[in-house]
Formats: sequence, C-alpha cells, structure tokens
Amino acid sequence: MTDLSAFPITARWPAQHPDRIQLYSLNTPNGVKVSIMLEETGLPYEPHLVDITANETWTPEFLSLNPNGKIPAILDPNGPDGRPLALWESGAILIYLAEKSGRFLPTDPALRIETIQWLMFQMAAIGPMFGQVGFFHRFAGKAFEDKRPRDRYVAESRRLLGVLNDRLADRDWIMGSGEDNYTIADIATLGWVHHLVGFYGAGDLVGYADFSNVEAWQDRGLARPAVQRGLLIPSK
Repeated sequence: MTDLSAFPITARWPAQHPDRIQLYSLNTPNGVKVSIMLEETGLPYEPHLVDITANETWTPEFLSLNPNGKIPAILDPNGPDGRPLALWESGAILIYLAEKSGRFLPTDPALRIETIQWLMFQMAAIGPMFGQVGFFHRFAGKAFEDKRPRDRYVAESRRLLGVLNDRLADRDWIMGSGEDNYTIADIATLGWVHHLVGFYGAGDLVGYADFSNVEAWQDRGLARPAVQRGLLIPSK
C-alpha cells in the first residue's frame, strides 16, 4: 500500500485510499474545476472537504501542501516517475491531469497552446472579476453604500461575457464543436459562469440573458453527468 505519511496534510485529512489521487477542496468555482476534471477523466481519486469558512486552509497541515492557503490542491501518489506529487493552483492541476489522462488538452502544439490561452483567460480574468461581483453582490460588499466598486466589476464581467459570447458564436465549446473540442478551457470556465448566475445570484445584474451563446454553452456543459457530479464534490 502507498505510504503518504511523509505529507503532513494526511495527518489532518487521512487517506482511506492512499493509492488514489487525494483531492483537498470545496465545491467553490475554483474547487469544482478539479472535481469536474477528475469525474470527466475517470481517474481514481479521494475527495477531502476543506472548510474555508472555518479557515482550514490556514492550518499548518494544509499550508504544508499549499503555502498560498487556497483550495484546490491535490496529492498524486503516482506522479512523474512513479513518485508522489503535491500540486496546487487549479490551472496547473488541470494541465497536469489532462497530461496524465491524455484527455481534454489537444496534442497538436498550436491547439494545445491556444487551449491553455483560454484557460489563462479564465484564471486571470473571469475568475477574479466574477469573484468580485460575488463579493459585492452577495457577501459583505453588498452592504457598502458606494456602489461604484460593484459597478466597476459588473461592467468588466459583462465585457468578459461578451468576449466569451463572441468566441462561442460558431462553436459548441471554446475550442470548437464536437466532443473532441471539449477541453480544460471549458471545464475551468463552466463552474464560474454557473456560480455567477446561481450561487451569486448575479444573472440579472450582469445581464446574463444578453449572452445567448454563453447560455447555450452553459446548458450543454451542465447536461454532462460528470459536470453535474463534479459541481457537488466535495460538498459541506
């Protein structure tokens, strides 16, 4: 049996199946990227709920795996050369899992880097901006009398939805139509759009109905069984 005892995180979140990928996460927009990817690939994994509302990401055990104190993170007992690999940052994890499984990232060099480009679009733009809308619309920021900060992020989120809407004008997925063109770019972005409209309740605020291509893409993504499962893993 694989021994993961050298990793302090396993003392707080013990591995019942140490031969499987260990996922430390919560079903937030960032967290579900990895759970959806794991469900899509079928790679064996064991999820561990990390309660960010209880500041569990700032415990010594979690920080030993991710010094940045954010979910998600993984521990793969069978990493490169058969050695355990600890990895954090959701975009890096998606690329790693795509390479490990041989799925959802094109092997053609030009298409591969274009896919990573759209993954970075989610990481650098959609995630941070949608997250700020969530803060100012649903969480503590909603009490601020000055609505200019909220409106700034709403306007930028609308612009980003427009970019995505234009990209999806003639394709089912970000990289094209057909199952072969469903990639980590879609997997990374689906959860954020889902949470913006659902959990954050900001659909009307950002004018989501104006972006019919995004809406149709989101419906296609949510129809996938692996996406449906991944959105709930791990749930409190």
